[in-house]
Amino acid sequence: MGGSVLVTGGAGFIGSHIAEAYLAAGWSVACLDDLSRGKESQVPPGAAFIRADVRDADAFSAVADGKYDVIVHQAAQIDVRVSVDEPALDASINLVGFANILSGAAAAGTRRVIFASSGGVVYGDPEVLPTPEPTATLPISPYGVSKLAGEHYLRVLGTLHGFEGVALRYANVYGPRQDPASEAGVVSIFVSRLLAGKPLTVFGDGTQTRDYVFVGDVARANLLAGTANVARGDRLDCPAFNIATGRETSVNDLAAHVGRALDRTPEITYAAARPGELYRSCLDISKAKADLGWEPEVPFDQGMQALAAWFEGARH
Repeated sequence: MGGSVLVTGGAGFIGSHIAEAYLAAGWSVACLDDLSRGKESQVPPGAAFIRADVRDADAFSAVADGKYDVIVHQAAQIDVRVSVDEPALDASINLVGFANILSGAAAAGTRRVIFASSGGVVYGDPEVLPTPEPTATLPISPYGVSKLAGEHYLRVLGTLHGFEGVALRYANVYGPRQDPASEAGVVSIFVSRLLAGKPLTVFGDGTQTRDYVFVGDVARANLLAGTANVARGDRLDCPAFNIATGRETSVNDLAAHVGRALDRTPEITYAAARPGELYRSCLDISKAKADLGWEPEVPFDQGMQALAAWFEGARH
């Protein structure tokens, strides 16, 4: 089944991969991005490009007038540290901007909105690992609050205006096109620094864990979420899906993985832990397997090799 889709943040790391996946499946694709982080060169051939800030009237008009079947909302402020230092900025982009896009979707009669939420932050520090979707949500950073609030906006405005909402709660996404300048991309940071012969900085003691999922697998999840039958219910987690691997990797182990992938021995320096960051994160993906027909396909070392190859190509 094809149709028309708008990917906000479509010139960015994850959004550009999602746009490619929809194009390959025969959809008509447009990408909306303000290019604050994204690059127009990453918009795939065949996709239309709209330059706009999700908070502005131009973005509302692009959604309302475009009358897309599906909106895939990836545009966001993604740095936990920025959210701690500038919570109003985080809320402006992640809540006001998203509400603006949802209002455009309501005006256009959009069928479905897919929201990039974050399984790495909405649960807080959960007791159960891997963490399933019905787990209590208690974010410990303003960024986590904005993602959880985004799910509430999606549910309420979808109910009021008749569009379907799906929230994909990502784990830590990595892969080609990930910006090493972003503190949200520790895999990319480690690869870029090791290739440059620089030491790797680990915040805390390195035993904290994350669940790392390859960007191509995340793009495929977004494509499946465009057409899958998603049950509605009386709980926030009913249309929410963890997109992850279900495996924990410590930061120390990550550094070792990167070293093996690049055939180099990393030098590691340790620094103080950063406020607002989780200690452990690992997500249960049983629901995505059952309801979306999705599971990750790219092994960690293979994905790391793809990221390293992209970095090498970008440097030459």
